[in-house]
Amino acid sequence: MERLNKVLAHAGIGSRRYCDELITKGRVTVDGERVRELGVRVDPQRQQICVDEVPVRMEKPVYWIANKPRGYVCTNYDPAGRPRAVDLVPQVEQRVYTVGRLDENSEGLLLLTNDGELAYRLMHPRFGVEKTYLVQVAGNPSPAELQKLRQGVYLAEGKVRAKHVKRLKRQGDSCWLQIVLSEGKNREIRRMLARLGHKVMALRRIAIGPLQLKRLPIGQARRLMRREIELLRGWAFSSAVRPSSSQR
Repeated sequence: MERLNKVLAHAGIGSRRYCDELITKGRVTVDGERVRELGVRVDPQRQQICVDEVPVRMEKPVYWIANKPRGYVCTNYDPAGRPRAVDLVPQVEQRVYTVGRLDENSEGLLLLTNDGELAYRLMHPRFGVEKTYLVQVAGNPSPAELQKLRQGVYLAEGKVRAKHVKRLKRQGDSCWLQIVLSEGKNREIRRMLARLGHKVMALRRIAIGPLQLKRLPIGQARRLMRREIELLRGWAFSSAVRPSSSQR
């Protein structure tokens, strides 16, 4: 379910503020019932939504996976003019947005879609969908420090923890870790490791639930296959918390 103003905006009716005005003026109906209250949630795939008695044509849901390079930002509008993740899929006619964000200096798997309900389920911590990262850190974190990441580290917004942490290999004066999170606060991994005195040198997301980056070249994108969409939706809409694909 999505907010009515968001559904109207995605259908190209206008900005969310303009759509709010249409709703409060009584110009929008849902299944024949006039709606005047803001915040109403609807299912655009199952309910008929009209503006001034004209049915709103919903966009076809689309699902793309991209391998974000460093230097790209996960916003659809950037005043600084930096390259955006959505620029990796210029051929997509629908208005898509990234599911969750990777900061400008991070790279790896991004899901781009206009399926708001799926995006919400994948990103909200209460659904526990795991995200897997490869992280290169300065130094060599001790077993006690890795355990601290699992037990929890205090940041400004409270205690956060990694669901799984695994040491992979040494590389000179640095170390590669595999870290799995089931929540996604801003720059969480970088901040957690900084609290332990280890600077993140590289960070790459390689999986969201069962969806894996695999060999998709950096800077490239492709449509999700039907079986990938079904598998991803199965994870997102299941109440059971499963181990991540990297742990199986």
